[in-house]
Amino acid sequence: MSERQASAGYFPNGVPYNRIGHGARLLVILQGLLFEHKPATGIAARFALSIYSFLQEAFTVYLVGPRPGLPQGYTLQDIAADYAEVIREQFAGPVDVLGTSTGGSIAQHLAADHPELVRRLVLHATAHTLGETGRAVQRDVARLAGEGRWREASASLLELVFPGSGLASVTRWISSRMMALTPPRDPSDLTVVIRAEDAHRFQARLAEIAAPTLVIDGARDLFYSETLLRETAEGIPDARLILYPDKGHAAVGKVFQRDVLTFLLEGQGRWL
Repeated sequence: MSERQASAGYFPNGVPYNRIGHGARLLVILQGLLFEHKPATGIAARFALSIYSFLQEAFTVYLVGPRPGLPQGYTLQDIAADYAEVIREQFAGPVDVLGTSTGGSIAQHLAADHPELVRRLVLHATAHTLGETGRAVQRDVARLAGEGRWREASASLLELVFPGSGLASVTRWISSRMMALTPPRDPSDLTVVIRAEDAHRFQARLAEIAAPTLVIDGARDLFYSETLLRETAEGIPDARLILYPDKGHAAVGKVFQRDVLTFLLEGQGRWL
């Protein structure tokens, strides 16, 4: 990947980013739950950027996360306001937005509170609220992180991302140890975001989202149930729903890539 294609840094308001691609349209990806609020580096950067490399011909892509040093009591709506500031001041909006998992919860606030900044919206592996299983696991992650038990915190989170035995178990074992190699000095950013999503209840506001929207995920997501995913799509005017029957949380792959590109590049207004 060339220097022209990829870069990383912080926006003036402290929001960290990684950039990839050279397309004419701007796509801002709101990442899911992050253990540390900084640009991805090394293996983590290569992995994160590889997931979205299929977008780099058509888009210039910015992967963003919450700014570091979040105060206690900061909400998802507050984080969305930080992202809105970036889009307004750095990109002169509107832009396409893809929010994954917790990032998708934030994207709902962004689209409803700042409709002039969001051209098209993809809600990937997210819903109007967390399911009870996801809520319990994230609370456990916050507790373990607060105790400095980063490997256990990683493993707890990955249990729902890669459930089951065999290859899934090996993936969890390797991933949790890799995630714990460079643990954050301070767990507070992670715990602030977990508490903020714990309080996320957005169903009553879904109708305020005006951007053409795609809700997309695996139907077996253990964080956000199929019922919650369907409720989310039904609550957003004219939203399209794509569920992969045999996939879990944050499902990706060739079909996902095709579906996301088709939606983002569709130029005829809302999906029917």
